[in-house]
Amino acid sequence: MSKKTILVSDLSGKWMESHDSVRITVTYGDGAMPQFVVDAHPDDPEVKRLVESGKKQARRGRQPKAPTS
Repeated sequence: MSKKTILVSDLSGKWMESHDSVRITVTYGDGAMPQFVVDAHPDDPEVKRLVESGKKQARRGRQPKAPTS
């Protein structure tokens, strides 16, 4: 028997698939406050507002290898 994970948006209560979800992480600079994580649906108005006012951050870590032919 297989199990299916059902995600529900913390902001709107909409059901969503795992590939349709958005995870918003709030981290405070001082480190004393705990880190907060919100799972949200990409169509939520709060998510759209945050994306419009935020900025892109490049991925960190090693660059992926170029395909060799």
